[in-house]
Amino acid sequence: MFISHLPKLHSHFSIFYSTPKIIITSALLSKSKTTPVSHFSSVTAAANTLLQTPELLQTKNLEIEDVLEKPHVEISVEKLFYPPDTDVSSGSRPLSSRILKGSNIVLSKYAGNAQVEQAEFVKSSVDTEACPSDGLPEFALVGRSNVGKSSLLNSLVRRKKLALTSKKPGKTQCINHFRINDSWHLVDLPGYGYAAAPHEVRTDWAKFTKDYFINRPTLVSVFLLIDASIPAKKIDLDYASWLAENKIPMTIVFTKCDKRKKKKTGGKKPEENLQDFLELIQKFFQTAPPWIMTSSVTNQGRDEILLHMSQLRNYWLKH
Repeated sequence: MFISHLPKLHSHFSIFYSTPKIIITSALLSKSKTTPVSHFSSVTAAANTLLQTPELLQTKNLEIEDVLEKPHVEISVEKLFYPPDTDVSSGSRPLSSRILKGSNIVLSKYAGNAQVEQAEFVKSSVDTEACPSDGLPEFALVGRSNVGKSSLLNSLVRRKKLALTSKKPGKTQCINHFRINDSWHLVDLPGYGYAAAPHEVRTDWAKFTKDYFINRPTLVSVFLLIDASIPAKKIDLDYASWLAENKIPMTIVFTKCDKRKKKKTGGKKPEENLQDFLELIQKFFQTAPPWIMTSSVTNQGRDEILLHMSQLRNYWLKH
């Protein structure tokens, strides 16, 4: 079964600070407040539900069974992310069957037109005012230098060299716009935390990146990339805190989830580093922020990110 092209979203909605239209029934919570997602089932029910909604059937090559499987980590009901205008009380649509694989994100009715069919570089800008003025919705990728940002972007569009990858961290120094399907943008922002960069350059990068977050009216959401193969870094925690404090809609993307550390050397699994990071940032948010596990090596999380972007984008465009 296929969804063939997922739906579109509008500016000035806050994922974390507005209360989405959700209903959690007492029956759902009575099972257990810590019911792990690994105990949920019924992927078929989700597929049947989506097949009953013709406008969602527009996403070539994204199979329902692939994106609605059970995540690799246990998630309690209250730590799920519910997109705006999501009603989870529908009896024919089990909540458990609508959680995107390797994430805490519930798939909403706005998901659609997700598949990337065309991608092209538009321009590099040194400040927000110089960014494209076509009014298209956009998603910004940002993260610590060497977190795998360009590799993830290339994975999303299924192109090896759309975004330049480099073994030298800090290569991206501008706001780089890529037009997707002539209808929305992916934005590659400068990496932060590259110690070898001159101090004044690092200061400028931080200044114009944060100016972009606050003053870019077409920004739908920031995707903050965090390296799940290593313990939480203070600079990442500070960045997440700043985004939350300034009420910038964001999704946390855990990268390098394919990497495995040897227990005998004291290294933690990506799932453990992920849980540690989420616990450290929970005080910054009123409700659970959305997160997704990814790997540019195995393409884990690629389709899930595109589905999530589609539901945010389609909500943005309709509001």
